[in-house]
Amino acid sequence: MSTYNIAMKTQSARQKILFIINPGSGGHQTDIKEIINGYFKGSEHTAELYSIPKKCNIGKLKSTIEMAKADKVIAVGGDGTLKLVAECLLGTQIPIGIIPAGSANGMAKELGIPLAPQEALDNCVNGSIKGIHAVSVNNELCIHLADIGFNAYLVKKFEGLQHRGMWGYAKAAWQALWSHHKMAVEFKINDKTICCEAAMVVIANATMYGTGVKINPNGKLDDDVFELVLVKTYSVMEILKLKFTHMKLNPENIETFQATKLSIKTKHKAHFQVDGESMGKVNRVQASIIQKAINVIVPASSVLLNILLLTILFQHLIC
Repeated sequence: MSTYNIAMKTQSARQKILFIINPGSGGHQTDIKEIINGYFKGSEHTAELYSIPKKCNIGKLKSTIEMAKADKVIAVGGDGTLKLVAECLLGTQIPIGIIPAGSANGMAKELGIPLAPQEALDNCVNGSIKGIHAVSVNNELCIHLADIGFNAYLVKKFEGLQHRGMWGYAKAAWQALWSHHKMAVEFKINDKTICCEAAMVVIANATMYGTGVKINPNGKLDDDVFELVLVKTYSVMEILKLKFTHMKLNPENIETFQATKLSIKTKHKAHFQVDGESMGKVNRVQASIIQKAINVIVPASSVLLNILLLTILFQHLIC
């Protein structure tokens, strides 16, 4: 019932919408400011645009958002931009929208948000509001996925590539295979301690990477848990699947656990990334769920379909 009430609140007559734009996201091929201004020309809604400076001060950004007194705040960029906006609005009721403009746009794809700017703008104005949880990982807010090990190592390598196409990535992956080794991992989850070797360990709030590969098929953004995904081994083919295809990973190489909090310890420091951004090397990770962390704007049909399905199920049970 609460989901239904939240969904209906999005259809307000006049809205003031603040757009937080990351000029460096994804190397914009279009003038996103011009598109936004054109969209709202003659509209009853008001758009305010703010470009994130190169040296972003989160305190200043939070102050900018508070002073705007907007009905909605829109992150224009990739997962890192969304993470930054979410940090400013954590625990508030202000809805966060997404105009996907990053290189992967993992959360936009996760939420079914259109990648085309005009359609994404339509969603920001007319979409429904969905409350989701997040995860605190070493005191970093994680909305999408965090991991340690091989993928985080590749994220770091990929950041420095001049050519970010498939062949450039494949070359980096091939080189990494010869220089990266499995980790000796110990993690405590649900009062149980597990010791093993792993290529990477994923703390999954979402279900899939930006390519569409489902690393955590059973995950839900609005349930009471997050998942730890243990990837036991890797190969060049698995790496290319992870980055460039929608093909399934080998289930024999993966084990999944659910938790509300956990701790991970590695024998040696390993590369660590949160929502697509390298965080250096660590040998300890603490993670805990943040319930009802943020409200996100999603296509209206996705929320209404869930309501319809729940209604049908309820009617079936009482008949």
